[in-house]
Amino acid sequence: MSGIKDKVIVITGASSGIGEATALLLAERGAKVVLGARRLDRLEALADRITNVGGEAAYAAIDVRRRDDLSNLVKLACEQFGKLDVLVNNAGVMPISPFDELRVEDWEAMIDINIKGVLYGIAAALPLFRKQGSGHFVNIASTAAYRIVPNMAVYAGTKFAVRAISEGLRQEAGDKLRVTIISPGSTRTNAAETMTNLEIKAKLEEYREFAMPPEAIARAIAFAIEQPADIDVGELVVRPTAQG
Repeated sequence: MSGIKDKVIVITGASSGIGEATALLLAERGAKVVLGARRLDRLEALADRITNVGGEAAYAAIDVRRRDDLSNLVKLACEQFGKLDVLVNNAGVMPISPFDELRVEDWEAMIDINIKGVLYGIAAALPLFRKQGSGHFVNIASTAAYRIVPNMAVYAGTKFAVRAISEGLRQEAGDKLRVTIISPGSTRTNAAETMTNLEIKAKLEEYREFAMPPEAIARAIAFAIEQPADIDVGELVVRPTAQG
């Protein structure tokens, strides 16, 4: 089934940024969205925005570091809407810093959320997709998976892992399942909130005005989802324009 209308779509990291923009756009186009993130109050407010204009949304507070939370989010989609068509593995953090600062806890957070969170999403949805004979993974990587710069090596490593995992999954998926990697460039999100290095955090805040709006990434995700099954949209790299 091509298009977006009536598809059931799970989105992790849905409470802000790219996840929030994607939920609003997909719901506007007729999808039934299932929202997962840690901040329950923001999820509730987002779901209200969607349902108040006639859309359909369910939500649950989850932490993608917990495998059971992803399983329960997929289960919620099936209980609420009877199926799952698309899983958008969007949740991620980027507390970047120089290696010399040895912020090992930040490294662990990026590994647990950016890599394990995607793997747990795959583990939750893949058996269902195989049983249904259809399904689409949309995994959010980054242009950092292609170009390594100082202070971002660990973050880039996690996003390269997402890219590698996604490509391997795509090769194993067969002709019934679809896998798309979306690699955004600099985007106006709340990523700076996760920064523990205050100097880098301040610099990122300065660059926000030159970054893409999260709605640009949401449109790329929607484009990938709405394509007919015989069109391969395996990888999309979205970079800022001169106008940001």
